[in-house]
Amino acid sequence: MRLNSLDAFRGITIAGMLLVNTASLAPSIHPWLAHADWNGCTLADEVFPCFLFIVGVAMAFSLAKYTQARQPRRWLYWRLLRRAGILFGLGLLLNGFWTYEWGTFGLTGVLERISLAYLATAAIVLTLPRRVQWLVAAMLLIGYWAAYTAFPLPASQADAARGEIGTFGIMSSFGMMSTIAIVLFGYFTGAWLQTEIVTTKIRSSHQSMTLVLSGLASSGLGQLWSLWLPFNKKLWTSSYAMFTVGLALLLLAACYELIEVRGYRRWSDPVRVLGLNSIFVFVGSELMIQLLEKTHVGSGTQAPSTYHWLYEHFFSNWASDPTRGFLFAVGTLVLWWLAIYYFHRRHWSSI
Repeated sequence: MRLNSLDAFRGITIAGMLLVNTASLAPSIHPWLAHADWNGCTLADEVFPCFLFIVGVAMAFSLAKYTQARQPRRWLYWRLLRRAGILFGLGLLLNGFWTYEWGTFGLTGVLERISLAYLATAAIVLTLPRRVQWLVAAMLLIGYWAAYTAFPLPASQADAARGEIGTFGIMSSFGMMSTIAIVLFGYFTGAWLQTEIVTTKIRSSHQSMTLVLSGLASSGLGQLWSLWLPFNKKLWTSSYAMFTVGLALLLLAACYELIEVRGYRRWSDPVRVLGLNSIFVFVGSELMIQLLEKTHVGSGTQAPSTYHWLYEHFFSNWASDPTRGFLFAVGTLVLWWLAIYYFHRRHWSSI
């Protein structure tokens, strides 16, 4: 079973990721495209949690026959391990790109975090009953809160940078707990949707409204929790996880209602193309961003990077500073969409 609404949601998320990541190269950007400096949550901070949530929803559909039987075969574990290993390896490739010195590799980059959370979630849902899975998700979030109490957060990004090996490093590692919880909540959502669709044989506004109410409850709980545990994407606090899961549920509800219930699908075709090739787009765009930053036009120590050369020559004369970065990001998004549309027509897809 495949949900067109989930593919559209994934495509919207990837489009947002392309805009945020590319615009971040500009000297100044619009606030809605910028991440929070430390505590807080902006629209840009929602992109990655949405993708993690989508990973969980998709897992519910792909692993359904194995979780129902409770007897997954050994080859399934190898397949899951292989997929996670590929994602992790691609993450290392991106982190070390260009120099590949030991210090450039990180274990908590975007793809590394996705791969570890994916593998951990798969192990949980394939081996534990549903009630225990919910308990594990709650324990992960509460466990992070306990760690936060034991290792208080730095007051600012500057303090965190100075204490990278200390508190910041410790809490950043604990952030994998809330990351796994986000994927688990996505899995619970996907499993519920699948049961609803299979049982009722219909896709209804009642299901959409259930997603909306769940989203409002989750984001409300996260907002309340932030009174004691601030939103912080860099450290993946539990309050941030609950709040962003709520927003992801609301976005999924909107896509589900429009596409699955009301049948308005044509608007989603362009973004679905991105959603069907999400990993390829992410890896390719990140490599392109690094090439734009690390290559130069001209020679000498004052030679501008390729990005800044393009930025100044194509956008400086007819747009303000923040708008230039936005337009550059939109142009990048269009180019990637054209490439992916070509791949889609050739029936190529990513892992």
